[in-house]
Amino acid sequence: MTMAGMRNGPMISATLILALNLPMASAQRERNMSGKKDVYAELAKAPKKAVARRNPLEGDPDAVAAGEKLFGLHCAECHGEMAEGGRKAPSLLADPVQQAAPGTLFWILTNGVVRHGMPVWSKLPEPQRWQLVSYLKSLAPAGKSP
Repeated sequence: MTMAGMRNGPMISATLILALNLPMASAQRERNMSGKKDVYAELAKAPKKAVARRNPLEGDPDAVAAGEKLFGLHCAECHGEMAEGGRKAPSLLADPVQQAAPGTLFWILTNGVVRHGMPVWSKLPEPQRWQLVSYLKSLAPAGKSP
């Protein structure tokens, strides 16, 4: 092998490694992005009867304040302090969540999305789950101010 060949050897190896790993990185990124979409798709799985449920605490500012405290205790670790989402869970400011019916959000809280890591909150008393829904519905959607 010539000196020029030995100098180019590491560059060729690095290029080859990069070329082989690029498709895998792209596929992983697509899986991660589609995983987030799948989480929002869970909203559409709520039964019609659940979607039709009205929040008995709607319009109650005390329910929003209580829901904010509950969010800090139970949800912020995964969804972020401001519900902006993070590595563990999606943003709750996103349009699919903000446009969801209160009954849909209540159903998601009650049943969780276990395969995506969201626990079932059915043991949380029903009024507290409605307080969480009140808080979530009080948040400004992503890109908009209150």
